[in-house]
Formats: sequence, C-alpha cells, structure tokens
Amino acid sequence: MEQHEYFKLFHNLGTADYVLLTKKLKTKTFKKGDFITAAGQTQRELYFVKSGVQMSYFDTENKTHVIAFTYPPNLCAIPESFSFQIPSKYFLTCITDSELDYITFEELQKLFDQSQQIERLFRRMTETVLAGMINRHIELHSMTIEERYKAFCQRSSHLLQLVPHKYIASYLSIDPTNFSKLFNTVKF
Repeated sequence: MEQHEYFKLFHNLGTADYVLLTKKLKTKTFKKGDFITAAGQTQRELYFVKSGVQMSYFDTENKTHVIAFTYPPNLCAIPESFSFQIPSKYFLTCITDSELDYITFEELQKLFDQSQQIERLFRRMTETVLAGMINRHIELHSMTIEERYKAFCQRSSHLLQLVPHKYIASYLSIDPTNFSKLFNTVKF
C-alpha cells in the first residue's frame, strides 16, 4: 500500500499537507536483530514501516512478553516513549531486515503547529492504536486460545512465516506447546 493511501485510512490529507509531511520523512535501514529502541532509551523518532517486521517486548524472569508486531505500512513506535519523550520500559527490535521512514519528535511538533490536517491525521492514527490495544486486551481475557489463534491468523497470517512461533505464542499468551498444536491442527 502506498503511503498516501495508508494515510487516507485515517484522514484524507490534501496534496499540500501530504507534501509538507513527506518532505520531512527520512529513511533508515535496520538488520535483523537490531534494536530500534532499547529499554531505558527515549524514542526520538516515529517510524512508518516500508519493509520488514518489528516486535515490541519486555523480559521478566527469563520469559519474553511480546506486546506488538509491526509491518508495512503501519506505524512503528513505543507510543508512550515517543509521545511523552520519556524512557521506554520495553524494547523495539527488528525480527527481519527492515526499512523504515521516520520523522523526529521535534519535526512532527512543528508540523502540528503548521497544519491542523496533519495533527488530525496523527490524532486519528493514535486513536486507532489505542482502540487496537483495548481490543487486544479484551481478546486476551475473553477468548479461548483457539479463538485468539484464529483471530490472529485472520489479521496477520503472513507473520506465521516470518516470525518465530515462540514470539507469536507469547503475543497470544499461549504456551508454545499449545501454539504448536494449534498451528498443526487448526485451519483458518
């Protein structure tokens, strides 16, 4: 999906505002395993995924807890670290080689002052992220492991080929052995 089409999913930016925003975007490439943001660091850049898969997670007692996966054409960030410019409590890393467009926090704030339409776009993107997090929380607490697995497959089945299954199991809060059984038996 082209970037302008992606933005239209949230808010239809006029040509002038689209150009104003995209002129500020720069590109970075990351290798598989690279950290975009480590715990304790403040995320200074907001990313748009051009290629690759990224994962946010934290570790406790030798266990990895996956919070989210990102992939094209979505936003990629630790939202609270970027939005409030505070140190992150968790990691954002690349599962595959990745290419990301980005804008710095300072540049984005300046654009908000210049364009109500750009500010509205990012507000709607943020609202969508919040709604997704709430829906995920509800899914984790109200669905069976099979229902969670099927819902994931409907949304992001391509990740089954790109992401180690132990991370998807963690994301879905399913024991890796049970995830393997679901993967081998449940068709979607």
